[in-house]
Amino acid sequence: MRPTRAALLVAATALAPALLLTSPAFAAGSTATTTTAVASASGTPVDEMSLDDLRVEVFRILGNKNSGQAVVREATKALEADTPDALRAFLETGYRLAQAEDDRVAIFRILADKNSGTGVIREATKALEADTPDALRAFLETGYRLAQAEDDRVA
Repeated sequence: MRPTRAALLVAATALAPALLLTSPAFAAGSTATTTTAVASASGTPVDEMSLDDLRVEVFRILGNKNSGQAVVREATKALEADTPDALRAFLETGYRLAQAEDDRVAIFRILADKNSGTGVIREATKALEADTPDALRAFLETGYRLAQAEDDRVA
């Protein structure tokens, strides 16, 4: 077994109990997805939003039932700071990074599932090795389902 895969297997096994209790709802089999793009309902760029508009955008993200713990944690920090700079920083970069953290948790949860096939494990490992927000999100939105379909064809 390759050292990378062995390390991932050990990490997934060790973290499985915590991950199972903390992962976002969509990783449990729901087809709902979360988007990391922040778009104002009014179309106003984040840099031009008023403090109230910034708050509304952060609350809109918090209101998404699929927001994971990292997104909720970082959004709450931004709201508690209650400054335009903190809210803008969350909307511009913090949200994407927090979503990537939640996506990593969801992928480790998938790896910990004993029913994950070899295709799913292979594609999840690729996403984790790439370790970019886009790669993690792409796996959860499309790669996971495609790998499951591949595993079903092989079985």
